[in-house]
Amino acid sequence: MIKGKIVFITGATSGIGYATAIKFAEEGARLILSGRREDRLIKMSTEIKEKYHVDVFTLVLDVQKRSTLSIMDRIPTEWQQIDILVNNAGLAAGMGPLHEGNPDDWDQMIDTNVKGLLWMSRAIIPGMVERKQGHIINIGSIAGKETYANGNVYCATKHAVDSLNKAMRIELVNYGIRVTLIAPGAAETEFSEVRFKGNKEMAKKVYEGYMPLQADDVADAIYYVASRPDHVCINEMIVMPTAQANTVHWNKR
Repeated sequence: MIKGKIVFITGATSGIGYATAIKFAEEGARLILSGRREDRLIKMSTEIKEKYHVDVFTLVLDVQKRSTLSIMDRIPTEWQQIDILVNNAGLAAGMGPLHEGNPDDWDQMIDTNVKGLLWMSRAIIPGMVERKQGHIINIGSIAGKETYANGNVYCATKHAVDSLNKAMRIELVNYGIRVTLIAPGAAETEFSEVRFKGNKEMAKKVYEGYMPLQADDVADAIYYVASRPDHVCINEMIVMPTAQANTVHWNKR
Protein backbone atom coordinates (compact mmCIF):
# COMPACT_ATOMS: atom_id res chain seq x y z
CA MET A 1 0.00 0.00 0.00
CA ILE A 2 1.35 3.40 -1.03
CA LYS A 3 -1.51 5.52 0.31
CA GLY A 4 -0.35 7.71 3.18
CA LYS A 5 3.34 6.90 2.75
CA ILE A 6 5.83 9.75 2.63
CA VAL A 7 7.71 9.79 -0.69
CA PHE A 8 10.69 12.14 -1.15
CA ILE A 9 11.51 12.83 -4.83
CA THR A 10 14.56 14.83 -5.90
CA GLY A 11 14.62 16.61 -9.25
CA ALA A 12 10.83 16.68 -9.11
CA THR A 13 10.14 19.72 -11.27
CA SER A 14 10.39 18.09 -14.69
CA GLY A 15 10.68 14.86 -16.64
CA ILE A 16 10.82 11.59 -14.72
CA GLY A 17 10.68 13.32 -11.34
CA TYR A 18 7.51 15.21 -12.22
CA ALA A 19 5.84 12.12 -13.71
CA THR A 20 6.78 10.12 -10.62
CA ALA A 21 5.25 12.73 -8.34
CA ILE A 22 1.98 12.57 -10.28
CA LYS A 23 1.96 8.76 -10.20
CA PHE A 24 2.42 8.60 -6.43
CA ALA A 25 -0.12 11.41 -5.91
CA GLU A 26 -2.68 9.36 -7.85
CA GLU A 27 -2.14 6.57 -5.34
CA GLY A 28 -2.55 8.81 -2.29
CA ALA A 29 1.06 9.22 -1.18
CA ARG A 30 2.23 12.23 0.81
CA LEU A 31 4.92 13.98 -1.22
CA ILE A 32 8.13 15.80 -0.42
CA LEU A 33 9.17 17.40 -3.70
CA SER A 34 12.54 19.04 -4.21
CA GLY A 35 14.22 20.87 -7.06
CA ARG A 36 16.15 24.00 -7.90
CA ARG A 37 13.28 25.92 -9.52
CA GLU A 38 11.03 27.37 -6.84
CA ASP A 39 8.42 28.64 -9.30
CA ARG A 40 7.90 25.16 -10.71
CA LEU A 41 7.72 23.62 -7.23
CA ILE A 42 5.03 26.07 -6.19
CA LYS A 43 3.02 25.50 -9.36
CA MET A 44 3.16 21.71 -9.25
CA SER A 45 2.44 21.62 -5.52
CA THR A 46 -0.71 23.68 -6.03
CA GLU A 47 -1.84 21.56 -8.97
CA ILE A 48 -1.24 18.25 -7.16
CA LYS A 49 -3.04 19.36 -4.01
CA GLU A 50 -6.05 20.58 -5.96
CA LYS A 51 -6.32 17.57 -8.26
CA TYR A 52 -5.32 14.67 -6.01
CA HIS A 53 -6.07 16.04 -2.53
CA VAL A 54 -2.82 14.82 -1.02
CA ASP A 55 -0.33 16.55 1.28
CA VAL A 56 2.70 18.12 -0.42
CA PHE A 57 5.80 19.65 1.16
CA THR A 58 8.29 21.39 -1.13
CA LEU A 59 11.98 22.13 -0.74
CA VAL A 60 14.11 24.33 -2.95
CA LEU A 61 17.23 22.19 -3.13
CA ASP A 62 20.35 21.85 -5.25
CA VAL A 63 21.64 18.36 -4.49
CA GLN A 64 25.09 19.36 -5.76
CA LYS A 65 25.68 21.32 -2.57
CA ARG A 66 27.18 19.61 0.47
CA SER A 67 24.65 21.48 2.62
CA THR A 68 22.16 18.83 1.41
CA LEU A 69 23.60 16.69 4.22
CA SER A 70 21.60 18.80 6.71
CA ILE A 71 18.34 18.60 4.75
CA MET A 72 16.49 16.97 7.66
CA ASP A 73 16.84 20.23 9.59
CA ARG A 74 14.55 21.84 7.00
CA ILE A 75 11.87 19.16 7.15
CA PRO A 76 9.09 19.47 9.77
CA THR A 77 8.84 16.67 12.33
CA GLU A 78 5.60 15.35 10.88
CA TRP A 79 7.33 14.80 7.52
CA GLN A 80 10.53 13.18 8.76
CA GLN A 81 9.49 9.52 8.68
CA ILE A 82 10.29 9.14 5.00
CA ASP A 83 9.14 5.80 3.60
CA ILE A 84 10.48 6.06 0.04
CA LEU A 85 13.41 8.11 -1.25
CA VAL A 86 13.60 8.50 -5.04
CA ASN A 87 17.11 9.69 -5.90
CA ASN A 88 16.07 11.05 -9.27
CA ALA A 89 18.07 14.28 -9.69
CA GLY A 90 20.65 13.78 -12.43
CA LEU A 91 21.87 15.15 -15.73
CA ALA A 92 24.27 14.89 -18.64
CA ALA A 93 26.34 17.91 -19.64
CA GLY A 94 28.07 17.97 -22.99
CA MET A 95 29.06 15.12 -25.27
CA GLY A 96 32.42 14.45 -26.89
CA PRO A 97 35.72 12.60 -26.51
CA LEU A 98 37.37 12.72 -23.09
CA HIS A 99 40.46 14.51 -24.35
CA GLU A 100 38.28 17.39 -25.52
CA GLY A 101 36.03 17.40 -22.47
CA ASN A 102 34.95 20.44 -20.47
CA PRO A 103 35.98 20.11 -16.79
CA ASP A 104 33.04 22.31 -15.76
CA ASP A 105 30.70 19.75 -17.33
CA TRP A 106 32.52 16.97 -15.50
CA ASP A 107 32.09 18.77 -12.17
CA GLN A 108 28.40 19.31 -12.80
CA MET A 109 27.76 15.65 -13.64
CA ILE A 110 29.84 14.26 -10.77
CA ASP A 111 28.40 16.73 -8.25
CA THR A 112 24.82 16.00 -9.29
CA ASN A 113 24.77 12.34 -10.27
CA VAL A 114 27.19 10.97 -7.68
CA LYS A 115 27.67 13.43 -4.85
CA GLY A 116 24.02 14.52 -4.93
CA LEU A 117 22.93 10.93 -4.48
CA LEU A 118 25.47 10.50 -1.67
CA TRP A 119 24.38 13.64 0.19
CA MET A 120 20.69 12.72 -0.02
CA SER A 121 21.24 9.12 0.96
CA ARG A 122 23.47 10.04 3.90
CA ALA A 123 20.83 12.46 5.15
CA ILE A 124 17.77 10.21 4.79
CA ILE A 125 18.95 6.63 5.36
CA PRO A 126 19.79 6.96 9.11
CA GLY A 127 16.09 7.53 9.86
CA MET A 128 15.18 4.43 7.87
CA VAL A 129 17.83 2.42 9.71
CA GLU A 130 16.45 3.59 13.05
CA ARG A 131 12.90 2.57 12.05
CA LYS A 132 14.12 -0.59 10.27
CA GLN A 133 12.02 0.13 7.21
CA GLY A 134 12.14 2.15 4.02
CA HIS A 135 12.87 1.96 0.32
CA ILE A 136 15.56 3.77 -1.66
CA ILE A 137 15.03 3.97 -5.41
CA ASN A 138 18.07 5.18 -7.33
CA ILE A 139 17.59 6.37 -10.90
CA GLY A 140 20.51 5.14 -12.95
CA SER A 141 20.74 4.62 -16.71
CA ILE A 142 21.57 2.08 -19.37
CA ALA A 143 24.73 4.24 -19.53
CA GLY A 144 25.60 2.76 -16.15
CA LYS A 145 25.56 -0.71 -17.67
CA GLU A 146 27.28 -0.06 -21.01
CA THR A 147 29.71 2.73 -21.88
CA TYR A 148 29.30 4.50 -25.21
CA ALA A 149 31.57 6.77 -27.22
CA ASN A 150 31.51 10.45 -26.24
CA GLY A 151 29.47 9.74 -23.12
CA ASN A 152 32.55 8.94 -21.00
CA VAL A 153 32.03 10.94 -17.78
CA TYR A 154 28.25 10.66 -17.82
CA CYS A 155 28.59 6.89 -18.20
CA ALA A 156 31.13 6.84 -15.37
CA THR A 157 28.74 8.65 -13.02
CA LYS A 158 25.93 6.24 -13.80
CA HIS A 159 28.27 3.27 -13.31
CA ALA A 160 28.93 4.79 -9.88
CA VAL A 161 25.18 4.91 -9.20
CA ASP A 162 24.95 1.24 -10.16
CA SER A 163 27.77 0.36 -7.76
CA LEU A 164 26.39 2.48 -4.93
CA ASN A 165 23.00 0.85 -5.37
CA LYS A 166 24.58 -2.59 -4.92
CA ALA A 167 26.51 -1.39 -1.86
CA MET A 168 23.37 0.03 -0.25
CA ARG A 169 21.50 -3.22 -0.88
CA ILE A 170 24.23 -5.19 0.90
CA GLU A 171 24.66 -2.76 3.78
CA LEU A 172 20.96 -2.23 4.48
CA VAL A 173 19.59 -5.75 4.08
CA ASN A 174 19.83 -6.43 7.83
CA TYR A 175 17.61 -3.42 8.51
CA GLY A 176 14.75 -4.53 6.26
CA ILE A 177 15.35 -1.61 3.90
CA ARG A 178 14.75 -2.18 0.19
CA VAL A 179 17.09 -0.71 -2.44
CA THR A 180 16.30 -0.60 -6.15
CA LEU A 181 18.04 0.68 -9.28
CA ILE A 182 15.88 1.85 -12.18
CA ALA A 183 18.01 2.07 -15.33
CA PRO A 184 16.14 3.66 -18.25
CA GLY A 185 17.24 3.70 -21.84
CA ALA A 186 16.45 6.66 -24.10
CA ALA A 187 13.67 8.71 -22.55
CA GLU A 188 12.28 11.86 -24.13
CA THR A 189 12.50 14.43 -21.34
CA GLU A 190 14.55 17.61 -20.85
CA PHE A 191 17.61 15.34 -20.60
CA SER A 192 19.02 15.95 -24.10
CA GLU A 193 18.15 19.62 -24.05
CA VAL A 194 20.18 20.00 -20.85
CA ARG A 195 23.03 17.93 -22.31
CA PHE A 196 23.20 20.16 -25.38
CA LYS A 197 22.97 23.39 -23.37
CA GLY A 198 19.50 24.33 -24.54
CA ASN A 199 19.99 23.46 -28.22
CA LYS A 200 16.50 22.19 -29.03
CA GLU A 201 17.39 21.09 -32.55
CA MET A 202 20.23 18.84 -31.39
CA ALA A 203 18.06 17.49 -28.59
CA LYS A 204 15.24 16.69 -31.01
CA LYS A 205 17.56 14.67 -33.27
CA VAL A 206 18.30 12.25 -30.41
CA TYR A 207 14.74 10.95 -30.60
CA GLU A 208 14.22 10.90 -34.36
CA GLY A 209 13.25 7.69 -36.14
CA TYR A 210 11.91 5.71 -33.19
CA MET A 211 9.55 5.92 -30.22
CA PRO A 212 11.57 6.68 -27.07
CA LEU A 213 10.41 6.09 -23.53
CA GLN A 214 8.26 8.80 -22.04
CA ALA A 215 8.63 10.07 -18.48
CA ASP A 216 5.37 8.29 -17.56
CA ASP A 217 6.84 4.94 -18.64
CA VAL A 218 9.70 5.30 -16.16
CA ALA A 219 7.37 6.60 -13.45
CA ASP A 220 5.26 3.47 -13.89
CA ALA A 221 8.36 1.32 -13.31
CA ILE A 222 9.28 3.32 -10.20
CA TYR A 223 5.78 2.95 -8.81
CA TYR A 224 5.73 -0.76 -9.61
CA VAL A 225 8.86 -1.57 -7.60
CA ALA A 226 7.71 0.66 -4.73
CA SER A 227 4.30 -1.00 -4.53
CA ARG A 228 5.50 -4.59 -4.17
CA PRO A 229 4.81 -6.32 -0.82
CA ASP A 230 7.37 -5.57 1.89
CA HIS A 231 9.01 -9.00 1.53
CA VAL A 232 9.71 -8.38 -2.19
CA CYS A 233 12.67 -6.28 -3.32
CA ILE A 234 13.36 -5.73 -7.00
CA ASN A 235 17.09 -5.06 -6.95
CA GLU A 236 17.20 -3.47 -10.37
CA MET A 237 15.11 -2.89 -13.47
CA ILE A 238 16.34 -1.94 -16.94
CA VAL A 239 13.62 -0.22 -18.96
CA MET A 240 14.21 0.33 -22.68
CA PRO A 241 12.30 1.53 -25.72
CA THR A 242 11.42 -1.43 -27.91
CA ALA A 243 13.55 0.15 -30.65
CA GLN A 244 16.69 0.21 -28.48
CA ALA A 245 18.64 -2.99 -27.80
CA ASN A 246 21.54 -1.35 -25.94
CA THR A 247 23.50 1.89 -26.07
CA VAL A 248 24.60 1.41 -29.69
CA HIS A 249 22.04 -0.86 -31.41
CA TRP A 250 18.79 0.72 -32.55
CA ASN A 251 15.94 0.16 -34.94
CA LYS A 252 15.51 3.64 -36.37
CA ARG A 253 13.25 4.32 -39.33
